[in-house]
Amino acid sequence: MEKLISGRCHLQLVPETYTLPPESRPGQTQVPLCETIPVIDLEGELSFDRTHLIKQIIQASQEFGLFQLINHGVSEKLVHDVIDVGKEFFELPAKDKVSLYSEDPKQSCRLYTSIDYDSEKVHYWRDTLRHPCHPLEEHMQFWPEKPPHYREVVGNYSAEVWKLSLWVLDLICEGLELESRYLREELSPVQSMAINHYPPCPDPCLTLGLPKHSDVNLITFLLQGESHVLQILKDGQWLAVEPLPNAFVVNVGHMIHIISNGKLSSADHRVVTNKKVARTTVTSFIHPCNNCRIEPAKVLSDCSPPLYRDFAYKDFLK
Repeated sequence: MEKLISGRCHLQLVPETYTLPPESRPGQTQVPLCETIPVIDLEGELSFDRTHLIKQIIQASQEFGLFQLINHGVSEKLVHDVIDVGKEFFELPAKDKVSLYSEDPKQSCRLYTSIDYDSEKVHYWRDTLRHPCHPLEEHMQFWPEKPPHYREVVGNYSAEVWKLSLWVLDLICEGLELESRYLREELSPVQSMAINHYPPCPDPCLTLGLPKHSDVNLITFLLQGESHVLQILKDGQWLAVEPLPNAFVVNVGHMIHIISNGKLSSADHRVVTNKKVARTTVTSFIHPCNNCRIEPAKVLSDCSPPLYRDFAYKDFLK
């Protein structure tokens, strides 16, 4: 538990073990807002042109690898509640969290601060609570018992985001001219939730909450709340993703990039820290099953040579 950065908020300086090499530091974190990231409004989806909606999603996924969804049907109250219960969890005393701390990636529900804390040269300024969600009846019993309403709130939230994620995946299938449920079954049976907590950092120029990366899974739904912490790399420049009220940031993962034979992109992004306030974000990941075979869809690779070979998802993760 002493490894958790959230338990070390008294720090006046960034420890050496959290200080990135000069070439990897974010430096000035007040980067410009990206004003061109597509914002897709789902209000009245059934009453407007579905073809136009699909076109918006495909274009955004090609150009940016992500987009924001507003008026998506997940209630404003539930969005606020899940952010709040995530904050409450990290504010619990250590004795209420210690049973969940684990450095074993095979543990279902675990609290940790780094994937491989003891072997990495530099740590990142965030703690994570992560656990599987779908199906709820198989996993909820292993979730935190405190705060008392954690299981109810996160259960309701994950079920709503699960339905929304599959619906968006169906729209992506239509946009790629695949069968409407092509990305279902073995390609999307796993949902996991990560609640990331970024405590105040004495010097945000020296460290990162998460380094540059793109998502390995199929698709990601992020609630960044009011946090100005997410940045994307666009044309060689880091740009901030403006936090919109109750919006989801939707990231295309590597698996969709591969299945689309490179037609859709997975965005490089990172998370910066803040000097004054703590930030909590909630992320839902949709994954293939471990033994699922991944390859470019035949209908897409028939038109042009496949860019990727067939592989098992679990091997890609390794």
